[in-house]
Amino acid sequence: MPDFSQLKLPFWMSKGELARLLRACKKFWSQLCEWLKWPAKQFDPLVCPLPILNLLAWERDITRFNSEPLDLYRKRVAFAWVNARDAGSVEGFIAIFQRLGIGYVELQERQLGKDWDVITIRVSDGQIASNGELLREIIRQYGRTCRRYDYEVITIDTLDIRAGWYTGDYVVYTASK
Repeated sequence: MPDFSQLKLPFWMSKGELARLLRACKKFWSQLCEWLKWPAKQFDPLVCPLPILNLLAWERDITRFNSEPLDLYRKRVAFAWVNARDAGSVEGFIAIFQRLGIGYVELQERQLGKDWDVITIRVSDGQIASNGELLREIIRQYGRTCRRYDYEVITIDTLDIRAGWYTGDYVVYTASK
């Protein structure tokens, strides 16, 4: 849509009645643009009113869980089609976690020493604490059937290691009687 705030009159016309007419035209055309954009905004899950968002969520098989923030609910509804498409692969499952703002996650399947149907999800303890219900909902909705999921907590610590070289000799002299 055009930016009507950029409209200017020549300097000899920018005073008096013509200036007021220009302000009125800018206001009218800006309002008209908003009216034209309004129907399109009604079906955008990120900005639509809550009753319409609930209809879109029902259509996309998304259920709002207890104490879910509205912005997260909007993201889940907005990305429902893409998340459903990506749910079948490890990379897609990781992309679902990133789209919903959970952060870094690792998935490992078919590991030695574990049953073949166990998928290990590695996340940090802060992610589990702040997104526990969301993680359960993602696995319930997008998880693979006939699979079991284990959480493994990873902790990121910083470690300072200093390296240096010593080029001296180490000599041992023994004394004897």
